[in-house]
Amino acid sequence: MLEQRYRWKNKNLRMHVSVLDGKTSPTILLKNALFLNQTFRQWMRANIWIYDDRIVYVGENLPAHLDEKCEIIDCTNEILVPGYIEPHAHPFQLYNPLTFAAYASQFGTTTLINDNMALILNLKKREAFSLLRDLRTIPSTMFWWCRFDSQTEILNEEEKFSHSNIKSWLEHDAVLQGGELTGWPKLLDGDDMMLHWIQETKRMRKKIEGHFPGASEKTLAKMMLLGADCDHEAMTGEEVYSRLMQGYMVSLRYSSIRPDLPQLLDDMKRLGIEAYDRLLFNTDGSSSAFYEQGITDHMIRMAIEKGVPIIDAYNMATVNIARYYNIDHLYGNIATGRVANINFLSSIENPTPVSVLAKGKWVKRDGVKVEEAYPGVDWKDYGLKPMELDWELSMDDLQYSMPFGIKMENSVITKPYSISIDVSGDELPPDHDECFFTLIDRKGKWRINTLLKGFATKLSALASSFSNTGDIILIGKNKQDMLHAFNRMKELGGGIVVVEEDNVVCELPLYLSGVMSDLPMEELMQQEKGLFSVLKDRGYSFSDPIYSLLFFSSTHLPYIRITQQGMYDVMNKTVLFPSIMR
Repeated sequence: MLEQRYRWKNKNLRMHVSVLDGKTSPTILLKNALFLNQTFRQWMRANIWIYDDRIVYVGENLPAHLDEKCEIIDCTNEILVPGYIEPHAHPFQLYNPLTFAAYASQFGTTTLINDNMALILNLKKREAFSLLRDLRTIPSTMFWWCRFDSQTEILNEEEKFSHSNIKSWLEHDAVLQGGELTGWPKLLDGDDMMLHWIQETKRMRKKIEGHFPGASEKTLAKMMLLGADCDHEAMTGEEVYSRLMQGYMVSLRYSSIRPDLPQLLDDMKRLGIEAYDRLLFNTDGSSSAFYEQGITDHMIRMAIEKGVPIIDAYNMATVNIARYYNIDHLYGNIATGRVANINFLSSIENPTPVSVLAKGKWVKRDGVKVEEAYPGVDWKDYGLKPMELDWELSMDDLQYSMPFGIKMENSVITKPYSISIDVSGDELPPDHDECFFTLIDRKGKWRINTLLKGFATKLSALASSFSNTGDIILIGKNKQDMLHAFNRMKELGGGIVVVEEDNVVCELPLYLSGVMSDLPMEELMQQEKGLFSVLKDRGYSFSDPIYSLLFFSSTHLPYIRITQQGMYDVMNKTVLFPSIMR
């Protein structure tokens, strides 16, 4: 790991200086470029010299030495802005970190700060750190968070989130922050281990990302005192204001679950919030189909259309984020010494780039994706391979006698409700929206059965290995079809399968440990749309079934969850009915 401690080795730095001395030719010369200079807050013209992955000069001069290998580009008719930064990526929402980075680059987002939840839950530390190391070689820049809790009730949390594991993650060079703090109620209740991890994070000059939906002013102040730096859960302009008043960096969200940005911008204008230096953009790990319209570029466009000053709109996606994370000496602006992440625009008002440089490599050129810019990886090297289930599911596992079930209020909020229908048979009628619902250990050791109201009316069977913990979800009205869906998912090595009348009507394979697809984002989007359509036709009426599956176990949301420990009352922090050993 020692060779990773420095962004460039000494010999590289000497080579960069030799370009300025005229002894070495730059590899790319951008002549007469109109670029966003964030120091002066102006659009300025300059010549930009690039050597490999670094900007070595920005100014009026031209290189004294150019060789035939130097690519010279006349930028007179182009506008240049820094590569965009996504500060809050969850790169495991069926897609994987590599495919998401490759797709995001086409829209100018070349730096990603990623959740590590799927890695810490599904991989050994050695495998996870090998993946982080190897992802440094792709054109995109990949940074990470360090989670402090599982945001559910798992059986071995003290092992996965041990002090030694958390310490190793926090010390990793690629980790920029702790959090997000979905377990903040435990912190306020006196969890000193979490507070110690926050203290360690701050000692290392790294940030703490909050997760404070609906938090009062007093709670926000308390969390600031305990170490929180930023929060992305503001849902109204008033909540943006209260966070800014308490000293937070505020990350404005536009996601598949919470497409809040347009309303936030309107509210901020109404409230007279005109200072943007403490504001960022994020897309909070949206489902793949949501990203068809773009990523960070789409948020910049919305801000411009809502009257945000253009330079501020770009800054919220670039230098504001880089300054906040103390990486602006490398990212977020076009200046000498920075990594050569540059977006080439057709106009100042259109933030979707026509060409993109990432680490000095073309990943998009004149509107066309550069093939092979992101080579594939052998996921098996990191322990990411198809699921291998060595146990069988039987009708005995599908017995339902719980006195109450789970009712969906929206895509992700679930409440308890009293079960009043007969659940003794093998099939439920389609004249109501209640389904059999099972969470079962991926190793086959335990299960918990109840009913789910509001998910669908005519869904015969769905099996999913995609969940918060990687355990298996079964939902449906026909037990025989539920068995079939499970067995087909098992054959695939993981995925989401819908079965009806003993026929597979939709399947979405997830060959990477049953939680991620290995397909490019564009192909995954089509599969995801197909699944959405099938579920909608069968009565799913909410906005995002992928997040519904993910959050059934997530105890950072109210009110009742189905977890490895059993049916869990979030507000009272108690297990209502324990899981059953098989």
